Amino acid sequence: MDTHFNSFEKLGARISYNFETMSYDVDGNNLKGTYILLDEASVTGTANAVMASVCAEGVTTIFNAACEPYLYQLCTMLNNMGAKISGVGSNLLTIEGVSELEGCEHTLLPDMIEVGSFIGLAAMTQSNIRMRDIQWRHLGNIPEVFSRLGIKVLREKDDIIVPSQDIYEIEKFMDGSIMTISDAPWPGFTPDLISIALVVATLARGSVLIHQKMFESRLFFVDKLIDMGAKIILCDPHRATVIGNERKYKLRGIRMTSPDIRAGVALLIAAMSAEGTSIIENIEQIDRGYQNIDERLNAIGAEIERIN
Repeated sequence: MDTHFNSFEKLGARISYNFETMSYDVDGNNLKGTYILLDEASVTGTANAVMASVCAEGVTTIFNAACEPYLYQLCTMLNNMGAKISGVGSNLLTIEGVSELEGCEHTLLPDMIEVGSFIGLAAMTQSNIRMRDIQWRHLGNIPEVFSRLGIKVLREKDDIIVPSQDIYEIEKFMDGSIMTISDAPWPGFTPDLISIALVVATLARGSVLIHQKMFESRLFFVDKLIDMGAKIILCDPHRATVIGNERKYKLRGIRMTSPDIRAGVALLIAAMSAEGTSIIENIEQIDRGYQNIDERLNAIGAEIERIN
């Protein structure tokens, strides 16, 4: 929140807190271009600063800007509407304010988190899945990281094909040491797919160290996977070692609760590959990030029932 407020105040916005209504009052009628150094490369912080700057008077420079595909498509759309943003896709954005914007036609990028989740889903359930028009160049190193886990990720023009595999084997480092999968700000591996990489490793041949660097408590769902029969050692709140069972036995269905969006879909993928029936509670968390996920997965052969 401080990152957002600091950016707005530097642009000349007046922000005050109304204790009676417990809300913020913001006056942005006289925004002026300025120099902004973000404390962190926040996606939402960068997006808000960009949107506030496009119609501000003068030039705004944003250093340490996030450069995720979400920002690329936002800046591209704004430029198509008449904004003047340079450095799109980099950590340095220069924005020359304009007096007004116009309408435009814009096609949203595919959700790279869904793409990565479906790669993991295909591997866990031994399915052959094709994802169409996924804008490969905006996926960063997502296909490469899943390839390190032994999953075949094939490219055909702008489609991804994940063929069915009996077994997938986790790579080792050149010296034979255990592979490490860790998250990082873009263009590093997105933290939103760390839980998918972790659950995929449970059925692989080999072991991997999963290192969640950017967020607290994101690994506190592995107890559910352990209850399902996975071999996981939670080293600390940020690291877990996964020992793949090579499909020698299946995970077993259990009753569990989704603690957050990303853990929730990882548990859903585990449940689809498990033997027996699983019940996942608190699915509102999953719905936040994966719209109509049950209907879409049922359309390709899943057996998911939503219980009110």
